[in-house]
Amino acid sequence: MPHEHDPAPFTPSSPSTPADPTPASSVDEEAEAVRRAAGDAESSLANRGWWNRNADEYQNDHGDFLGDARFVWCPEGLDEEEAELLGPASSLRGLDVLEIGAGAAQCSRWLAAQGARPVALDLAHRQLQHALRIGDGLGGDPPFPLVEADARALPFADGSFDLACSAFGAVPFVADPVRVMREVRRVLRPGGRWVFSVTHPVRWAFADEPGPEGLAAITSYFDRTPYVEQDDAGRAVYVEHHRTLGDRVRDVVAGGFRLVDLVEPEWPEWNQQVWGGWSPLRGGLLPGTAIFVCERDDDRDDGRDDNRGGHGGGGGGS
Repeated sequence: MPHEHDPAPFTPSSPSTPADPTPASSVDEEAEAVRRAAGDAESSLANRGWWNRNADEYQNDHGDFLGDARFVWCPEGLDEEEAELLGPASSLRGLDVLEIGAGAAQCSRWLAAQGARPVALDLAHRQLQHALRIGDGLGGDPPFPLVEADARALPFADGSFDLACSAFGAVPFVADPVRVMREVRRVLRPGGRWVFSVTHPVRWAFADEPGPEGLAAITSYFDRTPYVEQDDAGRAVYVEHHRTLGDRVRDVVAGGFRLVDLVEPEWPEWNQQVWGGWSPLRGGLLPGTAIFVCERDDDRDDGRDDNRGGHGGGGGGS
């Protein structure tokens, strides 16, 4: 494990029985859903709070599907062991891997089992406490560092990692995704690979419902106004940012990467689960997830020599 991983460790208050956070029902169930601008700082603060409050429910609802040491890219159930988007499992041994938005670090645990040296990073303290809980159930602490930090400012030295990955972490929740891309590029070594999954942009136009009501477009795909849940004082308690497919590609390039592949997982027959707006019905008709497979563009000095004008993109208030 490189020494650069040491400065920002996760320090739990109590691994097995941490103090309960603010109950989600007291804040989130009363929140008003609106579409409005939300900048980087507001988005980060809101989403840190949301994931801390809702980590228990999330892990309870989806823990069986995610497993304790499985690398699942998306609700469709695409597994890294099968997909090999980071490379064949045998090629991961000895590599330093950063997982961003790790949650309870199930993906990092799978990576460690392949002989990789993962670091699991998440914005939410409570999610990382669940990583410790799973570790306790498996007989000990996770065999890798847990780091509580913001993906917009990664606490690692340049060139610390061979690979970086994120399964629905960070990227959809930030107003300025290029900032995250550039940070990931900075901490990757030359030739490093960066793979991340997000909700497929086309889903933004449809109601987030698993049944037939989720098959009708209700808003413009091109409306990039963020989705915000706010309390009665107008403070954001959850923020999600939409980017079109073209926006996402341009963000990757502006961040100093080459797009190697864009994977749109199909819904498999074996998967009968409903996960929010994901379901067998919708999954058979509409793409639900987009996975971007990128490689560090070493022909560019720092990922900043881009021209992003003229495309109309923007993450609402960023």
